[in-house]
Amino acid sequence: MDMATVAAFLVVDLLLVFTPGADWAYAIAAGLRGRSVVPAVAGLVAGYAGYTLLAVAGLVVVVAGSPAALTALTVVGAGYLIWLGLGVLRQPVALATGTESVAVTTGAEPVAGSSWRIALKGAGISGLNPKALLLYFSLFPQFIDAGAGWPVAAQTGLLGALHMAACAVVYLAVGVLARTVLRTRPSTARAVTRVSGALMIAIGGFLLVERLAG
Repeated sequence: MDMATVAAFLVVDLLLVFTPGADWAYAIAAGLRGRSVVPAVAGLVAGYAGYTLLAVAGLVVVVAGSPAALTALTVVGAGYLIWLGLGVLRQPVALATGTESVAVTTGAEPVAGSSWRIALKGAGISGLNPKALLLYFSLFPQFIDAGAGWPVAAQTGLLGALHMAACAVVYLAVGVLARTVLRTRPSTARAVTRVSGALMIAIGGFLLVERLAG
């Protein structure tokens, strides 16, 4: 695997990471709560770490070779994304003023509780994110060269590590910006979360139609 291949992967990967969706909505919600965004981002990255381990073990190739399994995973992920988007639209961000607490919702439940619960939900969001299915099942194989002299597992691990690093940097920035900028602009915060919710529904719907129609 040469540097040109790695650079090309990073370009495509960053385009996916920078596309708003469920991960963004969760990072924004964590930032708007006014506490550290690290547990939420750590959970999101942990979900992708699970995919990376599966990919290194070769299980992603097995799943990718099974149309029924891939369709089932895509439908579950897309359905979860639509459910989250509907929850965001039903209950957009609400910022209390004065000494009252801040209530921020994403999906059907508020982003609240211990750091472990926040991280666990983040892992669930990224673990069922259809973007992960696209990335690991469709994109990774295009950048792996079995004749490059590197073991396929090592190449897969490198791509997975680069993706996790990109997610950590981007989602931390999104969460911090949400905390420092959007908390002082309640109307903007609500608009951003509504757009995120609509995008989640649109992406989930597109994936469902594309997979089931295919």
